Amino acid sequence: MVLNQSYEPLSVCNLRKAIVLIYLGKAESVVADNRKSLHTVNKTYPWPSIIRISKFVKVPYKKVVLTRKNIFRRDGFKCAYCGRSDLPLTIDHVIPKAKGGDETWENLVTACTFCNNKKGDHSPEEAKMRLLFQPFKPSHILFIKNVVGRLDERWKPYLYLS
Repeated sequence: MVLNQSYEPLSVCNLRKAIVLIYLGKAESVVADNRKSLHTVNKTYPWPSIIRISKFVKVPYKKVVLTRKNIFRRDGFKCAYCGRSDLPLTIDHVIPKAKGGDETWENLVTACTFCNNKKGDHSPEEAKMRLLFQPFKPSHILFIKNVVGRLDERWKPYLYLS
C-alpha cells in the first residue's frame, strides 16, 4: 500500500514499484514483512508492505466513478434483494426511472435477473421486496480494500478499519 507523506492511503502498487520508489529515495518503508526479503547482488532489502511517499502529493478529491463494474464491486457481486451471486447479475434502479429515480450511488444496486424482473417497474415496497442493505456512495478506501482481496492486517490502521 502507498501512503502520502501525511499517512493518507493513496493506492496499492506491486513489489517492483515499491522497491524502485524506495531505491530512488522517493519513498520509505513504513511496515515491512519480516518473513520475506528481496536479495540483490550487493544488498538485502526488507519486503515492503506499506510505503510512504517522501514528498506530499496533492491529490484532488478521490471520487469513485459511478460505473456498472463499481456498483458490482460495492455490492460484493451479490443481489441486493436475495443475496445470491450464482445467477447472472444486472443493475436495478431502487426507485425506477419511470417514477423519477436517478442514476446515483444511492439509487442503483446489483440485482439478479430473477429479482430485477420480479421487481419490474415498482419500488421495493410496492413489489413487496426488501433490500438486504442500503445503497451508499463508497469511498476510495473501500475500493483499495476490494482491489487487494485479502487485506493485510497491518494495513487496517491506515485504512481506518482498526
